[in-house]
Amino acid sequence: MKVNSWNEWGRLKHVIVGRADGTQVQAPEPAIFRDWPDEGYPRGTHGALPDELTAKANEQLDHFATVLTDRGIRVDRPVPLDFGQSVGTPEWTQESMFGCMPGRDVLVTLGNEILEATMSYRSRWFEYLCYRPLIESYFQADEDMRWEAAPKPRLTAASYNEGFWDEFEALPFDDQVARVLRNDLVLTEAEPLFDAADICRFGKDLFVQLSLVTNRSGIRWLKQHLPDHRVHTVVFGNSHPLHIDATWVPLRPGLVLHCGERTAEESLVQHFKLNDWEVVEAAPARHEVAPPLSPCSRWLSMNTLSLDEKTVCVEASETAQLEQFDKLGFEVVPVPFWDVAPFGGGLHCSTVDIERESSLEDYFPKRYGRF
Repeated sequence: MKVNSWNEWGRLKHVIVGRADGTQVQAPEPAIFRDWPDEGYPRGTHGALPDELTAKANEQLDHFATVLTDRGIRVDRPVPLDFGQSVGTPEWTQESMFGCMPGRDVLVTLGNEILEATMSYRSRWFEYLCYRPLIESYFQADEDMRWEAAPKPRLTAASYNEGFWDEFEALPFDDQVARVLRNDLVLTEAEPLFDAADICRFGKDLFVQLSLVTNRSGIRWLKQHLPDHRVHTVVFGNSHPLHIDATWVPLRPGLVLHCGERTAEESLVQHFKLNDWEVVEAAPARHEVAPPLSPCSRWLSMNTLSLDEKTVCVEASETAQLEQFDKLGFEVVPVPFWDVAPFGGGLHCSTVDIERESSLEDYFPKRYGRF
């Protein structure tokens, strides 16, 4: 047992794969907007995802776990809670939780450290408890492991811009993107907030996306907490930025996949090119929209899991993405996973690296602009 993972592509040896059990359409709260009347959940309503959807998702998650196990990778699974229960702190009450499929949102492994993210949804404040039995066992088995938790946020009204969603959802697409680029979003800077899935790991360098769930205060906290890393703030031309792993995806040293619909800052692209990285636009997504009851985008086609520098798991129906990786020289492992999308994401979202064959390396010795 060893906790060690510095990047997104070293040979995977140990991973957590999530579960779909009990996942909820969250009750209303300041951080989120849910309005799915055609699926039985108009705005203001909440409840469990249908049993038949949960069964299909768990079947695909179990299959994914078997694919990994058959390749000699140790797979652990979280312990679901009663996500339909009301939770709260002395300062707020939330009528439901969410689920424990996308562990990537909650946890990030940085070398020998497992870090629990703050989370910015009240419905996800207690989600770390699903992973605590596993983390406790790792801590007992690996004397070198560091176990850290970012400051649990208060998530009072001061952390959110009141009335944001009503105003934002009424805007044209270009105006939404403009607000994203100037970071005029739902979160204030009252306290540090970040989801782990907004962190992209490149050895010494971490690229962290400002988004609907990650604010500047959260990135500042990461910089102070990780003095041995270079922590970079990045923004993309995405109308609803929510996690970086369907926008900017490293595949191996020198190669990163980019969602062309979400424009990258020119300085970011030039920083990568200066350091001999190739930035490749992702193949077109097969699906026009995400499945019903999914808060994700169709660009889950990019949400892949690298098993090593030459092997990558891709959602089985994404034929163009499969072909692109094949042409780039990868062994491609097709994994049926589209039924998991309503439960919080794709292949990368559903996992947490615990051990990869990797070390702290500097892949960006040359500086460009603010980077």
